[in-house]
Amino acid sequence: MAFNWQTFRTRTISSIIFMVLMAAGLLWNQWSFLLLFSIIHFGCWWEYLKLTEKIYKTTFHPYVKVGLMVIGYGLMLGFCGPVYKLDGYGLKENLSLPVSGAGFAVILVGIFQKTRITLKSFGAAALGLLYISLSWGLMMDLADEVSYTARLLAPQSHLSFGPFNYMAVLIPCVIILSLWINDTMAYLVGSLIGRTPLTKISPKKTWEGTIGGLLLAVAGVGFLFSRISTDIVLPGARIHISSITWFIIVAVSSVFGTFGDILESKLKRMAGVKDSGFLMPGHGGFLDRFDSLLIATPAVWFYLAFFK
Repeated sequence: MAFNWQTFRTRTISSIIFMVLMAAGLLWNQWSFLLLFSIIHFGCWWEYLKLTEKIYKTTFHPYVKVGLMVIGYGLMLGFCGPVYKLDGYGLKENLSLPVSGAGFAVILVGIFQKTRITLKSFGAAALGLLYISLSWGLMMDLADEVSYTARLLAPQSHLSFGPFNYMAVLIPCVIILSLWINDTMAYLVGSLIGRTPLTKISPKKTWEGTIGGLLLAVAGVGFLFSRISTDIVLPGARIHISSITWFIIVAVSSVFGTFGDILESKLKRMAGVKDSGFLMPGHGGFLDRFDSLLIATPAVWFYLAFFK
């Protein structure tokens, strides 16, 4: 496909603004991290339900929509670690179940309204609990990966989560940076030398661009973080993330991020829309921007949980 400088310029400017806002949410402290992904959680849910309504040609009662989103948010809060406490009350222990219970109650009210919904469409909507809420819950867990490991190795120590301790959010930052570099490089390489379509679902993607984006992301991001010291020294313990682990995280993020992009493209094609929403110029809505992260996050979590 021909290279379009205007499109590239628009995408680049909006990407820079996006990265600044993301960096602020990711790195300020644990509460900004939670706020960032709470906004993303509800934004993705809203667009996913709109797509589901279009696909199944139905309309969900507002109570059903709110109920599903609130149940999902309770699920997400269930992955918040010990750093999320207010006056000694943990979000996981004290809010996760009540929030989900409230969401379930709201859904029951919505189901018995006059709006008719089919079991198939409701089931598709409920899949958002896995597609969206579980993914962002695992992101919260990944943010606590290092501090959790630190507590296992040195229970008497406490690894703070804040702007001066980037280690707590290093893994989420690497995933996000990997996806950004992979997406940008795949677009550039595909625009310049792309000839072979990757899939009919997303005709603008090419094998050349996909492979090029993957290789450049692994080489660039993997090399960068393999050079950074990732040792955390605590009383009686040292946590080390090996160089090869960073390369694998980048590769897993890039590969599964592409699957996430294709999955969302499939949903949009089924719904007959070009974009899921209007969050950013040149990038569409929440799902358009975070589709890759929704699939890459569980994939990286699975790798770190079972193969690291």
